[in-house]
Amino acid sequence: MSGRSRLSWPIVAAVVLLAAAARLQAGHDRMFPAIEQLEEPIYISSPTALRRLTVGFSGLAADLYWIRAIQYYGGAKRRLQQMAQRGPEPPPLLADTSDYQYLYELLDLTTSLDPRFNIAYRFGAIFLAEGYPAGPGRPDLAIALLRKGLRERPDKWQYMEDTGFICYWYMHDYRCAADAFSKAADIPDAPNWLRPLAATTLAQGGDRRTSRAMWLSILESAEVDWLRSQAEHRLLQLQALDQIDALQARVAEYTKRTGEQPREWAALIRSGLIRGVPVDPAGTPYALTSAGEVGLGAASPLAPLPTEPLQLGAVP
Repeated sequence: MSGRSRLSWPIVAAVVLLAAAARLQAGHDRMFPAIEQLEEPIYISSPTALRRLTVGFSGLAADLYWIRAIQYYGGAKRRLQQMAQRGPEPPPLLADTSDYQYLYELLDLTTSLDPRFNIAYRFGAIFLAEGYPAGPGRPDLAIALLRKGLRERPDKWQYMEDTGFICYWYMHDYRCAADAFSKAADIPDAPNWLRPLAATTLAQGGDRRTSRAMWLSILESAEVDWLRSQAEHRLLQLQALDQIDALQARVAEYTKRTGEQPREWAALIRSGLIRGVPVDPAGTPYALTSAGEVGLGAASPLAPLPTEPLQLGAVP
């Protein structure tokens, strides 16, 4: 073997090993992505000081802080998702987490720089109210933000409507929700469906019909695509809950007829109780456990379904 050949073999081997190491590292990164570390997002925490520093440019500064709030909220959600993927168990579902500790402060600074920043109030309230790990689970701060908006814009019935929505959906406080809907109806130019919604909420508490009426009202009054898509998503979830109840009744009928729990949909199909494998409103097949319990499939975009307000107690 020539000297040149002896020299080339180690080079070829090194290149092959380097390529293999790169593929191995890429595979490791896909399986165990690095957990994003969040930096402290606020350097000036005083709204008064910030307004003085940005005099003449408060609107632009508000836009920048709003973008920072969205990035912070999204980054926290992504980080929690990464933690859930890496660990054998998901992180504990506690609402007193510090993962979103600066979210309200960012939203407060945004709306202090521009007190008429409509989207920051309405989106920010949803961000704050979402339960952990999708959000900090702080409906109290969501309502505080909306009240701040009402002090600046008493004519915005939407803020009072959103307050009722937070009370109803996240706090399961139907008296609070009914009171907010009633106050929203008193604001000039408010839609005429708010007052009946207040009465229905107080009378019926957390049933699905009231939930559906509320989400339809949110859908009709939404000013941005994101809020409309949220309402559409929740309406599909309510539809799925109705379908699950109907399917559970078919499972109970099968058990009554045969004396045993069905372990798969094929058993119900053969019995004539259903025509085919049922799918949820998003098009994903429903799951049927060996214990005969119906639920969403693991791949369904509608998961997780919301906790039923009715199960938490109606208005006394």
